Amino acid sequence: MDKDRFGNTHAPELPYAHGGIIRDSQDDHRKLREAWRHIAAREKSHGLNTVYNLSGLERRYEAPPDTHHLMDDELAPALMGRRLEELALDHLGGNPAADAIMIFNRQTAAILTATLTLVEPGQTVIGVSATGSHPCVVRAAKRAGAVFIDTSGLAAFETALATASDVALVSLTRLAVSYEILNVSEIEKIVGLAHNKGARVLVDDAGGARVGPAIFNQPRMLELGVDVGSTGLDKYGTIGPRVGLMGGRRELVEKMRALAFELGVEARPMIFPAILHSLEQYDPARVRELVSTTKNVITAVKKRLGNRVTETPVIARLEGEDILEIAIERAGLNDRTGIVPIEASAALSMLLLRDYGVMTVHFAGLPPGTSALLIKFVVPETLQRFGGAEKLAEAIDASLDALAGIIGDEKSFRSLLYGEHD
Repeated sequence: MDKDRFGNTHAPELPYAHGGIIRDSQDDHRKLREAWRHIAAREKSHGLNTVYNLSGLERRYEAPPDTHHLMDDELAPALMGRRLEELALDHLGGNPAADAIMIFNRQTAAILTATLTLVEPGQTVIGVSATGSHPCVVRAAKRAGAVFIDTSGLAAFETALATASDVALVSLTRLAVSYEILNVSEIEKIVGLAHNKGARVLVDDAGGARVGPAIFNQPRMLELGVDVGSTGLDKYGTIGPRVGLMGGRRELVEKMRALAFELGVEARPMIFPAILHSLEQYDPARVRELVSTTKNVITAVKKRLGNRVTETPVIARLEGEDILEIAIERAGLNDRTGIVPIEASAALSMLLLRDYGVMTVHFAGLPPGTSALLIKFVVPETLQRFGGAEKLAEAIDASLDALAGIIGDEKSFRSLLYGEHD
């Protein structure tokens, strides 16, 4: 089992350790409910305009006013389905003659359904990315009863493929949760080797579907030669709602569609007007603008935290281990007092929300895909409303000071994360 910098063993299926305060996904949801309480309290006391979504995710319902009458589960697919499929296939780089799309209630549901469709119990799934598969990929393989092997990079993938038995599926992640990206030549080799082995290729392209083409000049998702893949429409140039858009070979997508309806994980058709609008307004230039704004924030934060900030070509991370170390140092303590990195990161995010109205990505995933605080795809209009990059950097620095003030006090930690009081 992998360990973090402090020697804590990673939780099953996760790239970080649980601790005594955040123990499981139930606790993740408890802190999410506390975050909602802070948002509601801030709206009541200061107005909704003082809540700033700087998570890099946009999950709103936005549709033209003249489409509201189509918010109907029967009318929407009948009257908008054809146009939606056309736009979605174009977004994904699909071929209308050979490919189809399916919309799931979440990206996680899309990956789960695809895996359950393509894998039999006892078969092998190989995950491949730059740094590690998202927990949803790992958990989907587990629920399919498959043997899961995770690999980072082409060389490790080749070794796994050559030695593993009965490989049915390769789950490829173009843009990892760490925001390192596989290059096109690696992807092409991975896809070719998988197909030569008789395995199908599923791409978890949650953010890569837009970041790859817009920032790295890569092909669109289905132009990579994969069999099927999905992306979220709450990320990086699309504006929500939060759904998983699956596309790929028609015969495979149709099987997934049938299973999705059996499981009840399909998206409600009444949200099609907003999905259609999200695809219609998409412009690759917006992705580049989000990255440019993010780099301004990164520069401001690095002035305060230096090499504690890990930068990739598109985002920056303040690792959970570094958050914990900074808090310990500022508190003048000699150890971590029983706190693990995910708990320190969660506390920092809650302090930013409580004291500054800043929403971070940390509360978006259940469980979070990383223990790091991510600075990513910052919306320039929201940043300006908050006060700019320097003010955000100041808020992060001040929140680290506040974290240091409670790092040795479990009671205060619990109160912050869960609202527990005597």
